[in-house]
Amino acid sequence: MYSDKKNILQLVALLKAHGVTKIVLCPGSRNAPIIHTLVTHPDFTCYSMTDERSAGFFAIGLALHGGKPAAVCCTSGTALLNLHPAVAEAFYQQVPLVVISADRPAAWIGQMDGQTLPQPGVFQSLVKKSVNLPEIHTEEDEWYCNRLINEALLEVNHHGKGPVHINVPLAEPLFQFTTETLPEVRVMTRYQGLNVYDRDYNDLIERLNKYKKRMVIVGQMSLIYLFEKKYSKPLYKQFTWLTEHIGNQTVPGIPIKNFDAALYAMDEETQEKMVPELVITYGGHIVSKRLKKYLREHPPVEHWHVSADGSVTDLYGSLTTIIEMDPFEFLEKIAFLLENNTPDYPRLWENYCKDIPLPQFPYSEMSAIGSLIGSLPLQCALHLANSSVIRYAQLFPVSNSIEVCCNRGTNGIEGSLSTAIGYAVASEKLNFIVIGDLSFFYDMNAIWNRNIGNNIRIMLLNNGGGEIFNTLPGLEMSGRSHQFITAVHTTSAKGWAEERGFLYLRAEDETQLEEAMKTFTQPEMLAQPLLMEVFTNKNKDSRILKDYYHQLKK
Repeated sequence: MYSDKKNILQLVALLKAHGVTKIVLCPGSRNAPIIHTLVTHPDFTCYSMTDERSAGFFAIGLALHGGKPAAVCCTSGTALLNLHPAVAEAFYQQVPLVVISADRPAAWIGQMDGQTLPQPGVFQSLVKKSVNLPEIHTEEDEWYCNRLINEALLEVNHHGKGPVHINVPLAEPLFQFTTETLPEVRVMTRYQGLNVYDRDYNDLIERLNKYKKRMVIVGQMSLIYLFEKKYSKPLYKQFTWLTEHIGNQTVPGIPIKNFDAALYAMDEETQEKMVPELVITYGGHIVSKRLKKYLREHPPVEHWHVSADGSVTDLYGSLTTIIEMDPFEFLEKIAFLLENNTPDYPRLWENYCKDIPLPQFPYSEMSAIGSLIGSLPLQCALHLANSSVIRYAQLFPVSNSIEVCCNRGTNGIEGSLSTAIGYAVASEKLNFIVIGDLSFFYDMNAIWNRNIGNNIRIMLLNNGGGEIFNTLPGLEMSGRSHQFITAVHTTSAKGWAEERGFLYLRAEDETQLEEAMKTFTQPEMLAQPLLMEVFTNKNKDSRILKDYYHQLKK
């Protein structure tokens, strides 16, 4: 029987799956449940050693013979510090060594409890990866624990070999051995530099062709990549392609961009029918919370993430495969290895999403964004600020000739305007910037800038506070909390814009917006930069948006 500690069960199952079966065990009480589970399982060869200093080097010797990773397991406190010399040796000799340390719960560190010291990260730069496992109480804890162990064990052989550290906090009771079998666990694999002669590559293609419901999700990409025609057709017809405006032109065909609204409109039966078996992702961030929620609640059988750095990015909670490769090179390599048939799955998504009507909003922030997007000249750059702006813009189609930019690395409101201004100064195109009031006033010194050119046009959406907070489900704001949460204000940018040399335009209703938009979007370069301030009512905007989503459900 094995330990009932779920983080131990995940650890032991993944050690086995990743081929780490030679384990040096040092005595102790805190690591006793780890020891018991390892020695009880027939697939592990265990070696007992009392002195941790010697045990670490003994494990190095095991790893050097044959090149496979070996592990050393110790109890909490100074026992771990005695492994430091061996860890340093493994790091500089590039030996695949897994250090497993038991630990007290974090609440008792530094509280005069026995055998405690800060263990997470203790080896600092001398390990390739250091993880601190959670104690598992929820499904999310278990997913997180599984991901951390996979990350650590994958790093042992990633871009050279070396040591990793897995710290395992364990609360009492420690000695309950009631589990009969190890759990079925998710095992991540990483492929590096694939070529057609690799056995692993052929295995990957076989798995790819096994699935008929395949989806590619493209996150933020700051470039435009034109696939050669010979690759575009075989790739496009085999997958459902989802991306957002910030994905730019990096898909071999016409992607589905209104999937967020489509997911809102779907009933549960339709959602089940539309679930992919395989998801392949590349690029950066995805804005849609609905897509994240959908795939976390309806996980695919497999999720492959393709990136040049081979990072573990488990956004949907179902990552199985990391492909360390330029994503476009990967796609072009698989284009002619896909079975020559046209699956129904891409048409299923396309047909559903094309029936989602384009929104028709009365005067509001949403209508202002839609009016701008529909009037943009070709070959311009569109900069979207975070919070409401990036989400509302997704409701409207944007021409492929327009590059879309946004600070989605951390999604903060600070710096959206400054980044856009910097881009525009280096650009010869017209640069349109759409930004909310809090983002603008937070970053208003962006236009206190002698480098600003006449190719800058800012649409400032001013509704007197943080409108997005009115749309958050479950947030009920009293009169007083509303003032602080949404940062209510009565500020206008007029004086500041004019002082900084901008031509200032103002709109407070549909007629004024339509008239100002003619000047704001004309493709000729004007004699000065423009700022158009659009005033709306955040409570009315919120009601209009809720009505739109209510109509989608009908």
